[in-house]
Amino acid sequence: MRFQTHKTDDVQLDMTPLIDVVFLLLIFFMLSTSLSVNPGIKIDLPKASAEQVKKKKTTLRVAIATGGRIFLEGKKLNLEQLRDKFAAASKKSGGDALVVIEADKKVYHGLVVKVMDAAKTSGLNKLAIATQPEEK
Repeated sequence: MRFQTHKTDDVQLDMTPLIDVVFLLLIFFMLSTSLSVNPGIKIDLPKASAEQVKKKKTTLRVAIATGGRIFLEGKKLNLEQLRDKFAAASKKSGGDALVVIEADKKVYHGLVVKVMDAAKTSGLNKLAIATQPEEK
């Protein structure tokens, strides 16, 4: 007696839909991620011809935007919170930290002076004001 044998086809996984899904996910993640450094802080720095200050090990960047909004390292703070952060940074660095103030050119001068005073009273004596290089 002879039995009939059925040949079974090799099962293969079709890679085309898998590749399509991977590319769609890649495009989705590329479009949904934000690549800007400080997207919410718009600052128009004044122009100057002075040299740039060399960076220290501990540098605190304070941005003052129009409307009196104050940001320390990208986080919005009020003046009292800024004083507390300056005091903590002064203790941590021993007063050797550099405070770089990036103030919009339309910001009220008194607010810049208040930020500088907050740094000085916290023990941070090294201050710098950020500017854009002057076009020649």
